[in-house]
Amino acid sequence: MKGLTISLIASADQTEIIHHRLEPNTRWALEPEEGWEALEYLIVVSGELKLSTNGGYEIYKTGDSFYRSPVKEHYVFQSIGKTEFLYVSSQPVFHRYSQISRDLMKLAISIEKKDGYTGDHCARISKLSMLVGEAMGLSSRQLLRLNMASFFHDIGKVKIPLDILLKPGKLTQEEWEVMKLHTTYGRQVLEETKLPLLISAGLVVEQHHERYDGKGYPLGLAKDEIEVEASIISVVDSYDAMTTDRSYQKGRSKEEAILEINSCRGTMYNPIIVDTFNAVQHTL
Repeated sequence: MKGLTISLIASADQTEIIHHRLEPNTRWALEPEEGWEALEYLIVVSGELKLSTNGGYEIYKTGDSFYRSPVKEHYVFQSIGKTEFLYVSSQPVFHRYSQISRDLMKLAISIEKKDGYTGDHCARISKLSMLVGEAMGLSSRQLLRLNMASFFHDIGKVKIPLDILLKPGKLTQEEWEVMKLHTTYGRQVLEETKLPLLISAGLVVEQHHERYDGKGYPLGLAKDEIEVEASIISVVDSYDAMTTDRSYQKGRSKEEAILEINSCRGTMYNPIIVDTFNAVQHTL
């Protein structure tokens, strides 16, 4: 993912040692997986990692280590400044995860470019979504799913015909029905990876255009029927869309976008999430 560089530096007898380099405020996580019984260990080489916990957080400084065997919970680490650490797994994981992540990231960035956004759209959505999720006190498991789903929220647009995706004018009703399929396509693309985390994120991706009042798509879900992560992405994605310059329109000011979001509080958007967004918007 953006902000993260991983390199396999040694491998033998099923054990792998992987070097990680994180840019400031980049997240990295461990998650449980059925049938996975590996020892997983990390040691900080430089910088610091902040581990979110139910009671707050723990700081791992240079020389500090962390391990589980096997991992039974979700752990989300965040770099404080540029950080490097070594990760050791007693079962091979590098090629499986790195190839799928690389392929999906290429898809996500290609959609950004085709759809008229800058190449940082997915990264911005992920960053803002995590600010809101953390302020709401989501669990580590929810934050991990939010991180993945927010980055890949528009991945399904890869299956939308370009003449519809790039149409400069208003879509016809028939074209709009095709465009709306990108949410379900996104879930399908992530399910095809066979990775539990991305399959779970796919459920969120499919719902990120649902509305609090039940008038969204594709399922017409309302209120608490919508995954909280999807409701967060809905607000953040709208804010970014309104404030980003497009080929056919100039972006609105930050203040104008926030006023628009607040005007839709309780109809399009979950009120609690709008209130949380307002509380963190000074950091945008």
